[in-house]
Amino acid sequence: MVEAVQDAGVVVTGAGGGIGAALARRFAAEGARVVVNDLDVAKAKAVADEIGGIAVPGDASAIVAEAREALGGTVDVYCANAGLASAGSEGADGKVWALAWDVNVMAHVRAAEELLPAWLERGSGRFISTVSAAGLLTMIGAAPYSVTKHGAYAFAEWLSLTYRHRGLKVHAICPQGVRTDMLDATGSAGDLVLQPTAIEPEAVADALFAGIEEDRFLILPHPEVAGYYQVRATDPDRWLTNMNHIQQKWEAGR
Repeated sequence: MVEAVQDAGVVVTGAGGGIGAALARRFAAEGARVVVNDLDVAKAKAVADEIGGIAVPGDASAIVAEAREALGGTVDVYCANAGLASAGSEGADGKVWALAWDVNVMAHVRAAEELLPAWLERGSGRFISTVSAAGLLTMIGAAPYSVTKHGAYAFAEWLSLTYRHRGLKVHAICPQGVRTDMLDATGSAGDLVLQPTAIEPEAVADALFAGIEEDRFLILPHPEVAGYYQVRATDPDRWLTNMNHIQQKWEAGR
């Protein structure tokens, strides 16, 4: 058992399935009291009933107050997991870009704005952001997703460097492919880039809990992402050339 989460009040957004459901199950198994959030009321209730949690459906960034009340007045851990895998190029509809920004970035900002005053006052709190390896690297065929996931990572990083001396713990989870409905929705680009090394959602939860125990900010369920990230930072032209080769392969196969 991970002592840091025992009897903690935990909120997991987008927890009706996939990574969110795996996180909710793991937190409950570790002795936490879990609020299960999802836009889909039935899915939220099903997971909550399964783990002995509390279903609080609705917009992820608008349920903090209700979740806090459901947990008896205190949220100890907030998992900003809900996200959109928005495909498209620079020519994607403006509404697609706006929704991706709202769900993948601004929902995190709004939740943090609601949570931080109490956390900073008491000197403790844990903010967990499900980002994506796309937030460190990129994803072919998905400009809105890639750009906003970079934003989600940047916000988590900013929170950590700004408030870690005041007791805030922040974790950014950056997996590649995970076997969820979101992966299925990525189509041929996902088939090429993500499916070959895809992992189960439970492996993401395992990686997170290892990171919590080691007090690590960056959580990499696919360890090889560290190498890709290093090449991107130290030799960006090499990295971009390699990614462009993948882009050309994808274009040729469509």
